[in-house]
Amino acid sequence: MLLVAIFSIIFGTIVDHNKKKHVMVFSSVFTFVCFALAGLLYMLFPKEALIDWNGAIFWLFAGIILIGGVIENMRNIALSTTVTLLVPKADHDKANGMVGMVQGVAFMVTSVFSGLSIGLLGMGWTLAIAVALTGVAMVHLFFVRIPEKKIIHDPELKNKKIDVKGSLAAIRAVPGLAWLIVFTTFNNLVGGVFMALMDPYGLTLFPVEIWGVVLGVTSIGFIVGGAIVAKKGLGKNPLRTMLLINIGVAILGGLFTIREFWLLYAVGIFVFMCLMPAAEAAEQTIIQRVVPLKRQGRVFGLAQAIESASSPISAFIVAPIAQFMIIPFMKSVEGKQAFGWLLGDGEARGIALVFLIASLIMLVAVLFAFTTRAYRQLSDFYQKA
Repeated sequence: MLLVAIFSIIFGTIVDHNKKKHVMVFSSVFTFVCFALAGLLYMLFPKEALIDWNGAIFWLFAGIILIGGVIENMRNIALSTTVTLLVPKADHDKANGMVGMVQGVAFMVTSVFSGLSIGLLGMGWTLAIAVALTGVAMVHLFFVRIPEKKIIHDPELKNKKIDVKGSLAAIRAVPGLAWLIVFTTFNNLVGGVFMALMDPYGLTLFPVEIWGVVLGVTSIGFIVGGAIVAKKGLGKNPLRTMLLINIGVAILGGLFTIREFWLLYAVGIFVFMCLMPAAEAAEQTIIQRVVPLKRQGRVFGLAQAIESASSPISAFIVAPIAQFMIIPFMKSVEGKQAFGWLLGDGEARGIALVFLIASLIMLVAVLFAFTTRAYRQLSDFYQKA
């Protein structure tokens, strides 16, 4: 995620420099070549060299796969701008909902089958499947028609490879847009808490094999949420919809671990995943409406860079605090006396307390956002665009 954050600004400039299909094809071909090279390394070197993390082959093998995955994000940025190209403004929200639904299907499939593939088939067959499916997606893209007769160049862009100044200028030109990105980034900082602790909490409730299946089943929520947005849209003011969704996420985050019960947690994750496509679609719909197409790649890239960096940063901070301070406190007599009435008993009450605190912070931030001038300005600008 940190590499995605670093490269997203470059990716955004590349998207604005070139035809969107060309960017997507390049991204797919690059990823395909990386995965194929990783497969070649797997066949050429013995297992002992591949799993020796003190050796160069391990880092070369893992690094090539990682780079292939990072470059693939260029396609995602281009995809967001193609919605502007292909879909009438009034239907942007529904199209973004459908994009979220498709990505939900991908998340569900990989959550279940990646673990099963590595566990049952091994790394070799997993790489073979990855290469084959990436190849299918790449070949399919060759036949997709994206009507873009010419590139709408931004005169300020010229030959710049990284255009942070232009990205910031495009964001500042829209009243309140900067605060939308700041708010989303703050939410991702809180989301980093969930990212760091969701798996450890789940693994206290489920065996590792079952936990993968739980993630796969609950990720159907992505499909459900995306389908609802694709059918109903996001209303007249997607910004208001996004904030209301975040209120729901904050309340949910405080309640789905209030007791150590596997069904409560699983249902909570499902509802959480139902809400995510709408939140993502709202931000994309706003940017597509208020930012000119010639600058959308850089704005999407900069937003992705800032937002992607926030989650792992907070995860790095919160995980050790939870492990060495909060979890031991909640296992002590003092902790049980202080919060036992609220969080009940169980092995992971420390993680539950972290979830509760993060959710309360998020709830206060969202309620505050409703009162700000930036909220009113961006809402008005969206209506006039």
